[in-house]
Amino acid sequence: MMLELLSVPAIILILGAFLLPLIPERIRNTVFIIFPLVALGMVWTMPEGNLLQASFASYELELLAVDGLSRIFGLIFALTTIIGGVYAFHIKDLGQQSSALAYAGGALGVTFAGDFFTLFIFWEIMAAASSYLIWARENEESAKAGMRYLLVHIFGGGLLFTGILLHLSSGGSLYIESIDPAYTAANIFMLLGVALNTAVPPLHAWLADAYPKATITGAVFMCALTTKSAVYVMIRLFPGWEILIWVGVVMAIYGTIYALLANDIREILAYSIISQIGYMVTAIGIGSELALNGATAHAFNHIIYKSLLFMAAGAVIHTTGTSKLSELGGFAKKMPLIIGLYMVGALSISGMPFLNGFVSKTMISGALGDAHLEWPILLLLIATIGTFLHTGLKLPYFTWFAEKKTEFEVSSIPTNMKAAMGIGAFFCILFGVAPQLLYSQLPYPTDFQPFSIYNFVEMTQILVLAFVGFWFLKKHLNLSSTISLDTDWFYRRPAAIVRTVFVETPNNLFGVAENGALKLANKLAALSNNPMKGILPSFAMEGREVKSDGFTASMSAALAFILFGFLVAILVVLL
Repeated sequence: MMLELLSVPAIILILGAFLLPLIPERIRNTVFIIFPLVALGMVWTMPEGNLLQASFASYELELLAVDGLSRIFGLIFALTTIIGGVYAFHIKDLGQQSSALAYAGGALGVTFAGDFFTLFIFWEIMAAASSYLIWARENEESAKAGMRYLLVHIFGGGLLFTGILLHLSSGGSLYIESIDPAYTAANIFMLLGVALNTAVPPLHAWLADAYPKATITGAVFMCALTTKSAVYVMIRLFPGWEILIWVGVVMAIYGTIYALLANDIREILAYSIISQIGYMVTAIGIGSELALNGATAHAFNHIIYKSLLFMAAGAVIHTTGTSKLSELGGFAKKMPLIIGLYMVGALSISGMPFLNGFVSKTMISGALGDAHLEWPILLLLIATIGTFLHTGLKLPYFTWFAEKKTEFEVSSIPTNMKAAMGIGAFFCILFGVAPQLLYSQLPYPTDFQPFSIYNFVEMTQILVLAFVGFWFLKKHLNLSSTISLDTDWFYRRPAAIVRTVFVETPNNLFGVAENGALKLANKLAALSNNPMKGILPSFAMEGREVKSDGFTASMSAALAFILFGFLVAILVVLL
């Protein structure tokens, strides 16, 4: 059985996380990339079917279930781990390297899990491993954000596990299959657990809080794995749940608004993740084959262009030491390559024709049109305008081209970071000009053609309209150094009160109790040194020194009896 486990791609990556500490430092970065390369080859060549089973209690677990949907998600998770490994090639932090491999292994484990128990185990591995990528930045902000991130995901895992147990207790199958849209307690708990990892408002504040606080390289892995693995699970479990149509539309608009308000470059990109996932969730809610293909294709493309955008943002932080738009600007001539690569990702996410975002957004729009959902189509078009405004215009303009606000040094960028960005940009272009390479891997056969005159005209009008709007409104965009409170208001604003009530007050009470106990112990200790002082009245012993050895035999017997009585009473109470 142990050897059979090595046929699971997730186990290869998790095994790599444990083996990396044994690898000499000079070759560790190269070995890091080898593990996801092996996993990628395994995912590409595995046949479809339930390939590995294991017995647990009275259940038969499906550790490796392969079909078209799991394969395409497995391919992009392995590919992005390779790109992330190239981007982080200059990093020598063993903790980050091992955590990243375990994190990616968890994502692959979720993808190929055929039963709920296996899925939950890998789901929790992802939460634990990714938390370290926040803490590894080693400052006060990342320490707090990492703890909040971990607690939120433990809570989300608890919701999911509760739903799974209720599902099993009501006679549901242990094996993963689509769930009919019935709002039972089990289904609601499972949906909430998945929705939290998908960053559905109001369960989303962890994303915008944690991703900007992660390490430069760690954020690249995080933007690709957690939310998209949750999208995969949502496609598996909840296709055709109509409530998700409007949930997705709200996500798309909500994320766009907060991205326009944000000042931190990675916070803008984090809110953009929420917005883009909204497209996928809407498509899942439609539930048709074209819609689910669109959700899958957009998740695939989103991982590529979003990791490219986070890599470019990381390059800015690496060279300048700051991530605030209000502190950047005026150094475009020093980073022409990075700007060019960033704009490939920015135009991809905005839906520019001949880039990969275009070929998946138009597929989702086509599914909405087939379902005659006019209002969602209109609102998602508005979200697309906002996407180009914040990611394609606001962020690059104020980062590189606007007037310089503060003085900072611009250091060099490691070659491996540029190479990783180049790989990401290559795939953005490749799947944009040759979408059939992607469409052929989708879970359902499709003959969708994105390159229609209507799609070209529509996306071009959107981009032109967004550019004109930005040019006239750029001076009014928020560039203050403050943060825009989201649903995190509920733990930021009342923080002082909560700390007083639940931390300081109990600490003070325990302090008073501790001081009282110490005083009592000191008195009892003094009494035990000379019990005669406590037993005999002071007025009866005036002028005489009270000595502990002045007891008579009868007095000693009485004291012994009293002590024995206390011991008996204590034993009676305890037993």
